[in-house]
Amino acid sequence: MNVRTVVGAGQAVSSGKLANHEIVTFAVYLLGGDSQYVDTEDVAVKANEIAPGRFTWRKYPGQINIETVRKRLWDAMKPEKGGLLEGSERRGWVLTDKGLAYVREHLPQLKAYDLSGQRLSVGEARWRERQRLRLLSSNAYAKYRNGEVHSVTKQDLEAFFMVDDYVDGVARRRRVLRICRAFESDPDLGQAVRTLRALLNGGGESDVG
Repeated sequence: MNVRTVVGAGQAVSSGKLANHEIVTFAVYLLGGDSQYVDTEDVAVKANEIAPGRFTWRKYPGQINIETVRKRLWDAMKPEKGGLLEGSERRGWVLTDKGLAYVREHLPQLKAYDLSGQRLSVGEARWRERQRLRLLSSNAYAKYRNGEVHSVTKQDLEAFFMVDDYVDGVARRRRVLRICRAFESDPDLGQAVRTLRALLNGGGESDVG
C-alpha cells in the first residue's frame, strides 16, 4: 500500500547523498504522484521542504528557483537517470513503475517524514472501497479468478479499468494508473490488476515506465 504523510515546514530529509532529480522524484511521490499527476509548482514547494536551499536562488535564498525544479523533473524522466518520472509541465508529473520501485527502496532516507502508515483522505478511502467492490464483481476478475484469462475480452478489460474508445491519451492512462496503484498490493486484486493491465496494453507490462 502507498505510504505518505503531509509534513510541515522545516522538516527535511538526510538528503546529502540524493541527487536533485531524486529529490524531486520523492517530492512527486509525497504529493500523491504514484497514482495521479501533480503540478510543477507543488513539486517545487515540496522539494524545498525535503532539501531546504537546494532549489532556491543564491542571492535570494528565500525564493524557490522554479526553473531549477523543472530541469530536475525533466532529468528524472531520462533513461540514464533511471526513468523515474513521466509527464510534462502541462499535464503534471507521475512516477513510472521504475520510479515507484526506486522510492520504495530508498524510503529510509526520508528520515524526517513519518512514513509508517497510510493516510488517505475520506474521499479517496470511499473511492477505493467502491472500486474494490466493483472490480471484484467484474467479468474480467471472474475470468481471471477461474483461470480463464485467455477468454477476457477487450470489453471486459475496458469495463474493469473504466475506459473505452472515447477515453484515450492522458485521460486513459490516468484512469488505468489510478486503479493499478490503488490495488497493486491488495491480497485479492493485486496480481489480477497487473495481469489485466498487461492484457490491456497488448501484452506489455506497463503504460507508465
